Amino acid sequence: MAVRPTYLLRPRSGWQSLDLMELWRFRDLLIQLGVRDVKLRYRQTAMGVAWVLIQPIVTAMVFAFLFGRVARLSTNNIPPFWFAFTGLIAWGFFQGIVSRASASLVQSAPIISKVYFPRLVLPLATIISCLLDFAVGLVIMLIGLVGIGLIPDVRVLLLPVWLLLFLLLAAGVGMYSAAITARYRDLQYALPFVIQFFAYASPVGYATNSVPPDLRGWYALNPLVGLLEAFRWSILGTANFSWAATGYASVISVCVFVFGMYGFRRVERSLADVL
Repeated sequence: MAVRPTYLLRPRSGWQSLDLMELWRFRDLLIQLGVRDVKLRYRQTAMGVAWVLIQPIVTAMVFAFLFGRVARLSTNNIPPFWFAFTGLIAWGFFQGIVSRASASLVQSAPIISKVYFPRLVLPLATIISCLLDFAVGLVIMLIGLVGIGLIPDVRVLLLPVWLLLFLLLAAGVGMYSAAITARYRDLQYALPFVIQFFAYASPVGYATNSVPPDLRGWYALNPLVGLLEAFRWSILGTANFSWAATGYASVISVCVFVFGMYGFRRVERSLADVL
Protein backbone atom coordinates (compact mmCIF):
# COMPACT_ATOMS: atom_id res chain seq x y z
CA MET A 1 0.00 0.00 0.00
CA ALA A 2 1.11 3.50 -0.75
CA VAL A 3 2.11 5.49 2.31
CA ARG A 4 0.11 8.65 2.83
CA PRO A 5 2.19 11.78 2.97
CA THR A 6 2.14 13.42 6.37
CA TYR A 7 2.92 16.93 7.51
CA LEU A 8 3.88 17.37 11.14
CA LEU A 9 2.99 20.68 12.81
CA ARG A 10 5.24 21.47 15.73
CA PRO A 11 5.14 24.61 17.88
CA ARG A 12 8.16 26.83 17.49
CA SER A 13 9.47 29.57 19.70
CA GLY A 14 11.75 32.56 19.24
CA TRP A 15 13.09 33.36 15.80
CA GLN A 16 12.49 29.77 14.67
CA SER A 17 8.79 30.64 14.51
CA LEU A 18 9.44 32.63 11.31
CA ASP A 19 10.26 29.39 9.43
CA LEU A 20 11.13 31.04 6.13
CA MET A 21 11.76 27.65 4.52
CA GLU A 22 8.09 26.81 4.96
CA LEU A 23 7.18 29.94 3.02
CA TRP A 24 9.55 28.85 0.26
CA ARG A 25 7.87 25.44 0.06
CA PHE A 26 4.51 27.16 -0.42
CA ARG A 27 5.82 29.66 -3.01
CA ASP A 28 3.56 28.25 -5.74
CA LEU A 29 0.50 28.92 -3.58
CA LEU A 30 1.71 32.46 -2.93
CA ILE A 31 2.02 33.11 -6.66
CA GLN A 32 -1.39 31.59 -7.40
CA LEU A 33 -3.05 33.70 -4.73
CA GLY A 34 -1.36 36.80 -6.12
CA VAL A 35 -2.58 36.03 -9.65
CA ARG A 36 -6.08 35.37 -8.28
CA ASP A 37 -6.04 38.76 -6.57
CA VAL A 38 -5.20 40.49 -9.86
CA LYS A 39 -8.00 38.69 -11.72
CA LEU A 40 -10.62 39.36 -9.05
CA ARG A 41 -9.81 43.06 -8.83
CA TYR A 42 -10.55 43.78 -12.48
CA ARG A 43 -13.24 41.21 -13.16
CA GLN A 44 -16.49 42.68 -14.48
CA THR A 45 -15.01 46.19 -14.76
CA ALA A 46 -15.52 48.08 -18.00
CA MET A 47 -12.18 49.95 -17.77
CA GLY A 48 -10.05 47.19 -16.22
CA VAL A 49 -6.42 48.11 -15.51
CA ALA A 50 -7.15 51.71 -16.56
CA TRP A 51 -8.30 52.30 -12.98
CA VAL A 52 -4.66 51.96 -11.94
CA LEU A 53 -3.98 55.22 -13.82
CA ILE A 54 -7.26 57.07 -13.33
CA GLN A 55 -6.98 57.25 -9.55
CA PRO A 56 -3.42 58.68 -9.30
CA ILE A 57 -3.98 61.02 -12.25
CA VAL A 58 -7.11 62.56 -10.73
CA THR A 59 -5.51 62.74 -7.29
CA ALA A 60 -2.37 64.33 -8.77
CA MET A 61 -4.52 66.99 -10.40
CA VAL A 62 -6.17 67.74 -7.05
CA PHE A 63 -2.82 67.84 -5.22
CA ALA A 64 -1.27 70.02 -7.91
CA PHE A 65 -4.12 72.51 -7.53
CA LEU A 66 -4.23 72.52 -3.73
CA PHE A 67 -0.50 72.42 -2.96
CA GLY A 68 0.85 74.08 -6.09
CA ARG A 69 -1.76 76.73 -6.94
CA VAL A 70 -3.60 77.43 -3.69
CA ALA A 71 -1.03 76.79 -0.95
CA ARG A 72 1.91 77.50 -3.29
CA LEU A 73 4.14 74.94 -1.59
CA SER A 74 7.51 74.09 -3.07
CA THR A 75 7.77 71.45 -5.78
CA ASN A 76 11.50 72.05 -6.47
CA ASN A 77 10.76 73.77 -9.81
CA ILE A 78 9.09 70.61 -11.11
CA PRO A 79 5.62 71.01 -12.70
CA PRO A 80 3.19 70.46 -9.79
CA PHE A 81 1.24 67.73 -11.56
CA TRP A 82 4.28 65.57 -12.31
CA PHE A 83 5.74 66.25 -8.88
CA ALA A 84 2.54 65.00 -7.25
CA PHE A 85 2.08 62.14 -9.70
CA THR A 86 5.58 60.82 -8.96
CA GLY A 87 4.89 60.87 -5.23
CA LEU A 88 1.50 59.23 -5.69
CA ILE A 89 2.96 56.31 -7.65
CA ALA A 90 5.25 55.47 -4.72
CA TRP A 91 2.59 56.26 -2.12
CA GLY A 92 0.01 54.14 -3.96
CA PHE A 93 2.38 51.16 -3.83
CA PHE A 94 2.78 51.54 -0.06
CA GLN A 95 -0.91 52.20 0.55
CA GLY A 96 -2.02 49.31 -1.64
CA ILE A 97 0.08 46.72 0.20
CA VAL A 98 -0.96 47.95 3.64
CA SER A 99 -4.67 48.12 2.78
CA ARG A 100 -4.91 44.78 0.98
CA ALA A 101 -2.61 42.88 3.33
CA SER A 102 -4.49 44.06 6.42
CA ALA A 103 -7.79 42.73 5.02
CA SER A 104 -6.37 39.52 3.53
CA LEU A 105 -7.12 37.25 6.49
CA VAL A 106 -10.72 38.36 6.98
CA GLN A 107 -11.43 37.98 3.27
CA SER A 108 -9.94 34.46 3.23
CA ALA A 109 -11.56 33.22 6.45
CA PRO A 110 -13.34 30.23 4.80
CA ILE A 111 -10.03 28.90 3.43
CA ILE A 112 -8.17 29.39 6.71
CA SER A 113 -10.71 27.35 8.66
CA LYS A 114 -10.55 24.37 6.26
CA VAL A 115 -7.05 23.98 4.80
CA TYR A 116 -3.60 24.18 6.34
CA PHE A 117 -0.98 26.42 4.77
CA PRO A 118 1.26 29.13 6.24
CA ARG A 119 -1.14 32.00 6.79
CA LEU A 120 1.64 34.46 6.09
CA VAL A 121 1.17 33.61 2.41
CA LEU A 122 -2.09 35.60 2.35
CA PRO A 123 -0.78 39.10 3.19
CA LEU A 124 2.40 38.54 1.18
CA ALA A 125 0.43 37.49 -1.91
CA THR A 126 -1.09 40.98 -2.14
CA ILE A 127 2.35 42.34 -3.07
CA ILE A 128 2.08 40.81 -6.54
CA SER A 129 -0.96 42.85 -7.61
CA CYS A 130 0.54 46.00 -6.06
CA LEU A 131 3.76 45.48 -8.01
CA LEU A 132 1.72 45.21 -11.21
CA ASP A 133 -0.11 48.46 -10.43
CA PHE A 134 3.19 50.17 -9.65
CA ALA A 135 4.81 48.95 -12.88
CA VAL A 136 1.93 50.27 -15.01
CA GLY A 137 2.00 53.65 -13.28
CA LEU A 138 5.79 53.88 -13.49
CA VAL A 139 5.86 53.25 -17.24
CA ILE A 140 3.20 55.90 -17.90
CA MET A 141 4.99 58.36 -15.61
CA LEU A 142 8.36 57.86 -17.34
CA ILE A 143 6.75 58.31 -20.76
CA GLY A 144 5.12 61.53 -19.58
CA LEU A 145 8.36 62.88 -18.08
CA VAL A 146 10.28 62.19 -21.27
CA GLY A 147 7.51 63.95 -23.18
CA ILE A 148 8.02 67.18 -21.19
CA GLY A 149 11.81 66.94 -21.31
CA LEU A 150 12.46 65.60 -17.78
CA ILE A 151 14.65 62.61 -18.64
CA PRO A 152 15.87 60.58 -15.64
CA ASP A 153 19.64 60.14 -15.39
CA VAL A 154 21.82 57.40 -13.90
CA ARG A 155 20.22 57.90 -10.47
CA VAL A 156 17.21 55.97 -11.72
CA LEU A 157 19.29 52.79 -11.25
CA LEU A 158 18.71 53.12 -7.48
CA LEU A 159 14.95 52.91 -7.98
CA PRO A 160 14.77 49.15 -7.19
CA VAL A 161 16.45 49.83 -3.83
CA TRP A 162 13.81 52.40 -2.82
CA LEU A 163 11.07 50.09 -4.13
CA LEU A 164 12.37 47.25 -1.94
CA LEU A 165 12.39 49.50 1.12
CA PHE A 166 8.82 50.64 0.41
CA LEU A 167 7.87 46.98 0.08
CA LEU A 168 9.50 45.99 3.39
CA LEU A 169 7.89 48.85 5.29
CA ALA A 170 4.43 48.30 3.80
CA ALA A 171 4.56 44.50 4.19
CA GLY A 172 5.62 44.81 7.82
CA VAL A 173 2.75 47.18 8.61
CA GLY A 174 0.34 45.07 6.55
CA MET A 175 1.24 41.77 8.21
CA TYR A 176 0.89 43.15 11.72
CA SER A 177 -2.35 44.94 10.81
CA ALA A 178 -3.73 41.70 9.35
CA ALA A 179 -3.02 39.86 12.60
CA ILE A 180 -4.73 42.58 14.66
CA THR A 181 -7.69 42.88 12.28
CA ALA A 182 -8.35 39.16 12.62
CA ARG A 183 -9.02 39.68 16.33
CA TYR A 184 -10.32 43.24 16.41
CA ARG A 185 -12.30 44.31 13.34
CA ASP A 186 -12.22 47.92 14.55
CA LEU A 187 -8.87 48.33 12.80
CA GLN A 188 -10.41 47.88 9.35
CA TYR A 189 -12.42 51.06 10.01
CA ALA A 190 -9.60 53.01 11.65
CA LEU A 191 -6.84 52.10 9.19
CA PRO A 192 -8.14 54.19 6.23
CA PHE A 193 -8.11 57.30 8.43
CA VAL A 194 -4.55 56.56 9.59
CA ILE A 195 -3.37 56.01 6.02
CA GLN A 196 -5.04 59.23 4.89
CA PHE A 197 -3.32 61.12 7.71
CA PHE A 198 0.10 59.87 6.61
CA ALA A 199 -0.69 60.83 3.01
CA TYR A 200 -0.75 64.47 4.12
CA ALA A 201 1.99 64.03 6.74
CA SER A 202 4.37 62.79 4.02
CA PRO A 203 5.86 64.70 1.06
CA VAL A 204 3.50 63.18 -1.50
CA GLY A 205 2.26 66.41 -3.09
CA TYR A 206 4.83 68.86 -1.76
CA ALA A 207 8.57 69.03 -1.07
CA THR A 208 10.14 68.60 2.36
CA ASN A 209 11.55 72.14 2.31
CA SER A 210 7.96 73.40 2.54
CA VAL A 211 7.90 72.21 6.16
CA PRO A 212 8.97 74.88 8.70
CA PRO A 213 12.63 74.34 9.70
CA ASP A 214 11.81 73.96 13.41
CA LEU A 215 9.46 71.05 12.61
CA ARG A 216 11.58 69.15 10.10
CA GLY A 217 13.31 67.05 12.76
CA TRP A 218 9.97 65.70 14.02
CA TYR A 219 8.65 65.47 10.48
CA ALA A 220 11.60 63.31 9.41
CA LEU A 221 10.71 60.69 12.04
CA ASN A 222 8.17 59.48 9.52
CA PRO A 223 10.21 56.94 7.46
CA LEU A 224 8.07 57.66 4.41
CA VAL A 225 9.67 61.11 4.22
CA GLY A 226 13.12 59.74 3.45
CA LEU A 227 11.80 57.07 1.09
CA LEU A 228 9.58 59.43 -0.91
CA GLU A 229 12.33 62.01 -1.31
CA ALA A 230 14.79 59.29 -2.36
CA PHE A 231 12.27 57.98 -4.89
CA ARG A 232 11.78 61.47 -6.35
CA TRP A 233 15.51 62.14 -6.35
CA SER A 234 16.09 59.05 -8.51
CA ILE A 235 13.45 60.05 -11.06
CA LEU A 236 13.21 63.85 -11.00
CA GLY A 237 16.63 64.74 -9.61
CA THR A 238 15.16 66.87 -6.79
CA ALA A 239 17.53 68.37 -4.23
CA ASN A 240 15.82 67.21 -1.02
CA PHE A 241 17.57 63.85 -0.93
CA SER A 242 19.41 63.10 2.31
CA TRP A 243 21.54 60.03 2.95
CA ALA A 244 20.89 60.39 6.69
CA ALA A 245 17.10 60.43 6.24
CA THR A 246 17.27 57.57 3.76
CA GLY A 247 19.51 55.52 6.04
CA TYR A 248 17.13 56.07 8.94
CA ALA A 249 14.16 55.07 6.76
CA SER A 250 16.03 51.95 5.60
CA VAL A 251 16.69 50.78 9.16
CA ILE A 252 13.08 51.44 10.19
CA SER A 253 11.76 49.60 7.12
CA VAL A 254 13.78 46.46 7.84
CA CYS A 255 12.89 46.53 11.55
CA VAL A 256 9.17 47.01 10.81
CA PHE A 257 9.22 44.11 8.35
CA VAL A 258 10.88 41.73 10.82
CA PHE A 259 8.61 42.90 13.65
CA GLY A 260 5.51 42.52 11.48
CA MET A 261 6.44 39.02 10.34
CA TYR A 262 7.34 37.90 13.87
CA GLY A 263 4.16 39.42 15.33
CA PHE A 264 2.06 37.70 12.66
CA ARG A 265 3.67 34.33 13.37
CA ARG A 266 2.97 34.71 17.09
CA VAL A 267 -0.80 34.80 16.51
CA GLU A 268 -0.93 32.59 13.42
CA ARG A 269 -1.88 29.37 15.24
CA SER A 270 -5.04 30.94 16.70
CA LEU A 271 -6.32 32.53 13.48
CA ALA A 272 -8.71 29.70 12.60
CA ASP A 273 -10.40 30.13 16.00
CA VAL A 274 -10.89 33.92 15.89
CA LEU A 275 -11.93 34.10 12.24
